[in-house]
Amino acid sequence: MSLGIAVVGAGYWGPNLVRNFRSSPEWDLVAVCDLDASRAQMVVGPRSTVEVETSLTRLLDRHDIAAVAIATPARTHGPVALAALRAGKHVLVEKPLADNQRIARSMVDEANARDLVLMTDHTYCYTPSVMRIGELIADGVLGEILFIDSVRINLGLVQPDVDVFWDLAPHDLSILDAVLPGGLRPDAVAAHGADPLGAGKACVGYLTLPLSSGAIAHLHVNWLSPIKIRQMVIGGSRRTLVWDDLNLQQRLAVYDRGVDYTTTHVDEDERIAATVSYRLGDMHAPALPEREALSNVAAEFAGAIREKRFPRTDGEAGLRVLNVLQAASDSLAHGGEFVQLRVPVVGVAS
Repeated sequence: MSLGIAVVGAGYWGPNLVRNFRSSPEWDLVAVCDLDASRAQMVVGPRSTVEVETSLTRLLDRHDIAAVAIATPARTHGPVALAALRAGKHVLVEKPLADNQRIARSMVDEANARDLVLMTDHTYCYTPSVMRIGELIADGVLGEILFIDSVRINLGLVQPDVDVFWDLAPHDLSILDAVLPGGLRPDAVAAHGADPLGAGKACVGYLTLPLSSGAIAHLHVNWLSPIKIRQMVIGGSRRTLVWDDLNLQQRLAVYDRGVDYTTTHVDEDERIAATVSYRLGDMHAPALPEREALSNVAAEFAGAIREKRFPRTDGEAGLRVLNVLQAASDSLAHGGEFVQLRVPVVGVAS
């Protein structure tokens, strides 16, 4: 039997959620809720049986809705999600989970206390490419992770309420959280940004994350580039992976190339000699299925509810990404110095 769901928010991302929940065999899309009834009606279509609702309170009082998917401005994620959880609904929230750590922690605690599923819509984590990257790392194909370089740049829209870090970096941070063993847990964060337009916020940014393993991750985000690049290089002790999301013919490439560095003691005075050799092996391009990531999101949300388990990108995953974003903002405010992550611990929101 399909699960009843409503989409809250009919703006930029809401129509994508509507389309995927409507086509999923796991779900029965019951309603779309938006303050603007005409906008919601446009999303559902003139002959649709999906209802239009303008009141969140009325929507959450319905017994034919088991879950809600929230696609509203980030500042409203917390209040809407908490209201839904308190009404006994499972919740999917588009990124970021919330606009601050404390509210996000309250959302996670509320869901746990009520045995409800809280899922963060980290869409990229459900692409075939990222799912395969996670498998390759987990299977040890790359070996020990040494470095990660990520570039996400384009001539993008300067957002009115967030800087380029909060707009673009959540994608790559959520990917790192999904593929790295143990998730995204950097020792500290350093952010450097520039505002050459005078927009009052960083439009170009560089994020550095030292990892506890000794590896380092570096993210470049940019609204001002005339070309669009979506690339990530993950270097391992055995192999290096290159992900080019815009290369439809070869999104993933695994290179058996790298540097082998060994040291030996050469005499009784403990002198050390270093030997450097270079591997120049083959390149392998894994075959990937073509499936829309949001359809995987819808399936995972339903699976987590039915199986009474945490989803792949649960509330804690959303909180880990949010913690890095907040540390990046703190670093930016302090001239780019390294900032330790501050993880709020609060009880269930009252």
